[in-house]
Amino acid sequence: LQNVRIDPSSISFQMWKDIPVPFYLSVHFFEVLNPKQVLRGEKPVLRQRGPYVYREYRVKTNITFHDNDTVSFLEYRHLFFQPDLSNGTEDEYIVVPNIMLMGAAVMVEKLPNFVKLLLSGALASLKQEAFMNRTVGEIMWGYEDPLIDAINMIIPGLLPFKGKFGLFMDFNNSDSGLFTVNTGMNDISQVHMVDSWNGLKKVDYWRSSQCNMINGTAGEMWPPFMSPTSLQFYSPDACRSMTLVYEQAGQFQGVPTYRFVAPKTLFANGTDYPPNEGFCPCLQSGIQNVSTCRFNAPMFISHPHFYNADPSLVNAVEGLHPSKEQHGLFLDVHPMTGIPMNCSIKLQLNLYIKHVSGIIQTGQIKPVVLPLLWFAESGSIEGSVLKQFYTNLVLLPLVLEYLQYILLGLSVPLIVSAALLMARRK
Repeated sequence: LQNVRIDPSSISFQMWKDIPVPFYLSVHFFEVLNPKQVLRGEKPVLRQRGPYVYREYRVKTNITFHDNDTVSFLEYRHLFFQPDLSNGTEDEYIVVPNIMLMGAAVMVEKLPNFVKLLLSGALASLKQEAFMNRTVGEIMWGYEDPLIDAINMIIPGLLPFKGKFGLFMDFNNSDSGLFTVNTGMNDISQVHMVDSWNGLKKVDYWRSSQCNMINGTAGEMWPPFMSPTSLQFYSPDACRSMTLVYEQAGQFQGVPTYRFVAPKTLFANGTDYPPNEGFCPCLQSGIQNVSTCRFNAPMFISHPHFYNADPSLVNAVEGLHPSKEQHGLFLDVHPMTGIPMNCSIKLQLNLYIKHVSGIIQTGQIKPVVLPLLWFAESGSIEGSVLKQFYTNLVLLPLVLEYLQYILLGLSVPLIVSAALLMARRK
C-alpha cells in the first residue's frame, strides 16, 4: 500500500513522475479520392494513409503537494517523428476537406444571408475551395491561411486563433491542463483519482450534470486491488470522462492483467442510451458531437472506421473497414497495483460537411460525417522496468508462496516429533 501512493518515498513515485513507458502516437489520414464528385453530391471515396508515427515523451512539471491529501501537476507532451516506423513522410500531400472553409460554412448556416454572401465572396477572392491538397506536416502542425484573418474580420469572435491552423497544433509541446489528484496517503482507494482539472470539479461543455462530471483518474494509473468491473478516467482530448468495462483476465509478459475495453454505449446517442442525452444534439449512435468544446466547429469523435457505430455512418462513405482487432481501444492493467502494462487508446476525428445555401464553394455536397483521421496512443512496459515489475510482483510473491508451503511441510514432522518427545518424558 505504501509503495503505490503518490509519495516521494514510494517505489511507484518515480514511475508516476517520469513515466518510463515508451509511448507512440500513430496517425492515419483519410484521403478523399473523388473531391469533384463529392461536390456534385456523390458519396465520398476514402483511402487510408499512414501510419505517421511519433515518439511521445511525457514530462510532469509544477508538481505541488497540498495539505488536503492531493497533488497538482502539469504534464507536457513532446512528439518526434519516427520515419523508420512510419508508412510515409510528413512531406507527402493528401487531399482532405478544407477544414476551415467547410467548418465555417456550417457554423454560419443560420446567420443572416448577407454574412454568408460576404464569406462566400471572401472565399472566392482568396481562391478557397472545398477540398485542399496539403502535406501531412501542414495538416498536423499548422499552415498559414489568409482565410483565418478574413473570417475574423467578417465574423469577429467566430475563431479563437489567428493566422495559422493545424489539427495537432495544441497537442505538441503543450500540457493537457492542471490536474489535481488524490495521493492516497490517507485513503489508498482514492489514489490517482482526480480532485479537479484546471481548478474545476466539473466541466460545462455538456447539457447534463452527469455528463459534465470529472470522474476517475488522469488515465495514467488506478487505485490498487482492482475489481473486474470497470475503470474511469478523464480525457481532456475528448472533453469528458470515459468508462471502460472489464473484458477478460490475461497476462502481459508473464504479469497478470485485467483487460478493459470501451462498451458499445460509449459514443451511443441519447435515444439508444439515455444517460448520453446530455452529450447531444446527437446524430447516429457511435459518434459524439464535440462542437461545444471545439469552438463550435462541427466536429465529432468516434472509434476508428466508425467501429461500434450505426452502420449508416460506414455506408455513407466508401473505404471504411471497421474491426475490433484494429480499431478497438483497450487497457491491460495489473489489478494488484493499478498500473497499466499495455494500452492502446484510439479515437477518430470527423468533420460534418454539407451544402450550405449562400456558400457557393460547398457545391451540392450531401450531409455526411466525414472521417478526417484516426490516431492511437500506445505504450507498454518493457526492458528493465518490466523485469523489475515481474521480479517484485510476480516472481517474489510466487517464491514466498512456495516457501510458505515448504515451511508448512517441514513444520508437520517437527510438531509430531515434539509431541512424541513430550509423551515419552511423561
